[in-house]
Formats: sequence, structure tokens, C-alpha cells
Amino acid sequence: MSDEDAVETETPESEDASSAPDGDETVDPDEAADTDETAASEDMAAPEDRETASENGDVSEDAETAGEHSEADASNIADRVAEYDADLAEEVAELEAELEDRRAEVDELTSKLARVRADFSNYKERAKRKRDEIRERASEALVERIAPVRNDLLRALDQEDGSDIRPGVASTLEKFDEVLADEGVDPIDPDPGTEVDPARHQVMLRVESDQPDGTVHEVYEPGYEMGDRVITEAQVTVSADTE
Repeated sequence: MSDEDAVETETPESEDASSAPDGDETVDPDEAADTDETAASEDMAAPEDRETASENGDVSEDAETAGEHSEADASNIADRVAEYDADLAEEVAELEAELEDRRAEVDELTSKLARVRADFSNYKERAKRKRDEIRERASEALVERIAPVRNDLLRALDQEDGSDIRPGVASTLEKFDEVLADEGVDPIDPDPGTEVDPARHQVMLRVESDQPDGTVHEVYEPGYEMGDRVITEAQVTVSADTE
């Protein structure tokens, strides 16, 4: 083929290209590739952005939920504190009322104790006066019984010289013993040969005697006892072993 034919052949293609409408502009293949890559990159980045946005939204929701929970917890704590304060106030009121009751009981017991002390003091005074009265009456009664014995002794002494007054003295002694017996007084007058009782006998001397060694030889002066109580001990002499 000649060069002219080649030129003619290429010309229509150039004309066709130049005669193409403006709207159908020719796109550069490299630019198209870049555009496709950018779109792909945007498509790949979009899920990540959406995921990040979703996470940010979740964080916001969590923060709001936490805030709501904090407010609810604070409200619950406040309610519990208020309830505790109410219970505590009620308990304090009960304790104060109980304390007042105890104070009233203490005051009442103190008053009763004061009355009991006063009554006991009065009782001791009455008992003392009664004992004194009994003692005085007992003494009066004893004097009334002993007075006749003294009168009998006086009458015995008024006898003329040389008269035998033994019967009168014996009678007076008998009357006196009756008075002592009526008062519960018994003489301590052990017989010879009786074992010595240190609680009732007072040893005056140890003498030679035909009585067993360490026993009563003779009563020097009788003693007296009332019930289980020794008023005066009997004064005695005690036999000593002569061997």
C-alpha cells in the first residue's frame, strides 16, 4: 500500500474522533484507574468509619447509662440514709423513754429505801425502849421478890442476944433459893470427887485429900449459872496426889 492510501485510511478515524459529540469526551485510562481505586478506597474506609461512629455512639450510650445508674445509686443511698436516720431517731427515742422509766424506778426505789431506813431506825428506837422497859420491869420484879428476903434477914437480926437464929436464916435462905430458881438461876455447887470443869469451876488451892487426884475436894464458894451461861464460877479446892 502507498503512503497516500495510509493517510486516507487514517483520516476517517480522525474525523470520526473529532466529530464525536462534546458529551462523549474521551476518558483517560489512567484517570479511570485512579478513580476506581479512590472509589474502592472510599468503599473500604466507609465500614471503618461506620464502625468508629458506631463505637462512639455506644460509648455515648454507655456514658448516659452509667450516669443514669450513678443517679439511681445516689438516690438509693440517699433513701437508705434517710431510712437509717429515721430508724436511728426512733431507736434513740425508745432509749430515751426507757431511760426516763429507769430514772423513775430509781427515784421510786430511792424513796422506798429512805422510808425503809427511817422505819428501821424507828424500829431500833422502839426495840431499845422496849428492852429498857423489860429490863426495868424485870429488875423491879426481882427487887419485889428479893425485898421480903431482906426483911426476913432484918427480923432475924432483931432477935435477942443468945437466941437461936439458925431456923430463921435457914428459912430465909430457902425463900431466897426459890426466888433464884424462879428467875432461872441455878447454883454451881459440885460434890466432892467431881471432875473439875474449867468452864464452871475456879481452882483456888490444891490440897491433900482422900478424893481422887485432880477432883473437887471442897467448895469454897458456890457459883451461879442461868441457862447455858455461867454468871459466876464456883471456887473450889482440888485434891492432890499424896503418893
